Parts: sequence; C-alpha cells; structure tokens
Amino acid sequence: MTYFKYFLIVLMSISVFSCSSTNTVISEDNIAIETRTEIEVQTETKVETEPEESEISEAIIKASEIKDNVQTDYVTIQADSTLYITQGNFVIDHSQWNELLQKHVSDQGHVNYKGFKTDITKFNHYLKSVSETPPQESWSKERTLAYWMNVYNAYTIKLILNNYPTQSIKDIDGPWNERFIKIGEKWYTLNDVEHRIIRKMDEPRIHFTLVCAAVSCPKLYNKAFTAKNLEADLELLTKGFLSDTTKNELSESSIKISKIFKWYGGDFKKDGEDLIDFLNRYSDFEISSKAKKSYTDYNWNLNE
Repeated sequence: MTYFKYFLIVLMSISVFSCSSTNTVISEDNIAIETRTEIEVQTETKVETEPEESEISEAIIKASEIKDNVQTDYVTIQADSTLYITQGNFVIDHSQWNELLQKHVSDQGHVNYKGFKTDITKFNHYLKSVSETPPQESWSKERTLAYWMNVYNAYTIKLILNNYPTQSIKDIDGPWNERFIKIGEKWYTLNDVEHRIIRKMDEPRIHFTLVCAAVSCPKLYNKAFTAKNLEADLELLTKGFLSDTTKNELSESSIKISKIFKWYGGDFKKDGEDLIDFLNRYSDFEISSKAKKSYTDYNWNLNE
C-alpha cells in the first residue's frame, strides 16, 4: 500500500468529525495527528519502506476514537521510526538529541562540551520536550527503556555543562544525588533514573549504554536510542565495551575487567548464569569458569 493511499485512508476515517480550533493531539510511534483549522497533509521525510498493514489499521482505529467536537486534519509521518510522541501541545522527537550527538560526540565517544554549549538552545528545547512528555503505561518496554536511557545520558551532559569547565564529574558536589531532572510533575536525580527506574527493567546491558562522563565509563553513543533499534544498539555497545582493551582484558584463563562488573555484579547473574556465562556470550573464545579475576583502574577524568 503506497503512502498516498495511506493518507487517503486516514483522511477518510477522520473526515466525519466536525471542525474545531482546539489543539488536541493523539499519536503513535511514527504518526502525530494534530488539530488545525485547515486541512494540511505533510510528509516530513522521504519514506524508504512501506508501513505494516497493522500500523495503518491501528492509526485508523485511533483516529476513529476522537471526540465528535475535534477536527483532526494534520497528519505527519516520521520515516525513520524515531520516537515521536505528542502529549498536550508538546512533541518529543529524539532526533533532536540524535542531531546533537552526531555533531558533538565522536565515534570514539569523546564529547565536545564547548560545542554543546554553542547549541544550548536546541539542547534545552530537547530537555523540555523530554520533561513534558513522560512515559505512559501504554508504552512498550523498549520504548520506555530507550526514553530513560536518553534521559540519563542527556542529563549527565546537562550536569557537566552546568559545572563546566571541570576536570571530572567527581569534582561536582554530589553529582548523582542532585535533584535537577524534572519528568512530568516529578523531580529525579541521576541515581533515581539509573537505580530506581532503568535497573528495575532487568536489562544488564544498559551498563554499557549509560555514561557517567568519565574516561573509563562506556563511551557516549553518538546516536539517540529508539525502541526500533534498541536491541541492536544494546548488542553493539556491549560487544564494543567488552572488546575495548583499555577497559577489559579477557583470555581463557584470566579476566581483568571494568569495575562496573564489581559495582553491579548482581545484575549479570540471572537465570542460573554467572558473570563468566555473560562474558562468554560476547567472547570469541571460551573463558574458563575458574578464570582468575581482577579489575582495571577506573579513570574518572572527563570524557572529552
């Protein structure tokens, strides 16, 4: 089914509603339907793949649920499955964060904090959109997890910018306990986001995606996390972290590993497996269950 036909179906399904000048908004991952006084259909980016039939049907069903006094006549399509969510009059689009990461973070994870400062207006706009669009119970685990991972990394950058220049995040007074993250009507610390939300979602690979702005932390990924790409990104970043010899040295008989595995050891023990079992899933060789274990020194210098 072509997008032209897709537009026609959606428009036909909503044409029965009366015109209104209200600003009510409904949304799905890639579709935002927003009220306007005149009908306008806009394609924002070139679409390279056809949407699933189930997605089209779901959009039409959603449109049919709109109240009679609402005219829904503005349709936008996100082509790349970037998380695009509307709530009230505000839209969160993680592609803003993606653009900033692409511009100011190298493939090696080095952060240009001075560059972020030059884009502070765009950065603050993204943080505002995150703040005003908290996760909903209807979201999938993948969408929720991607949201909070983006929140954690973005607000870590914000913390550094608020205290820049600094040699280390540890030079900031109580960096992980500063309650400066507002999501919806609640205020959070970085510790809240990591330990009380993200770790509760039972995904140990998040430890290779969350960045504490230090050299020995996992590198800051220069792409925004999305539900669609989450599994692939978790695998990519886990393999990348474990193969980085500045952080881990693995062999069949010994492992010298990041202190992340010491601090969060319990997260890697699940379903009867232990840390060695976890490492062997990503190793090119079989690490002995009796391998000698030690930890690398942790470098807390800023990751710039």
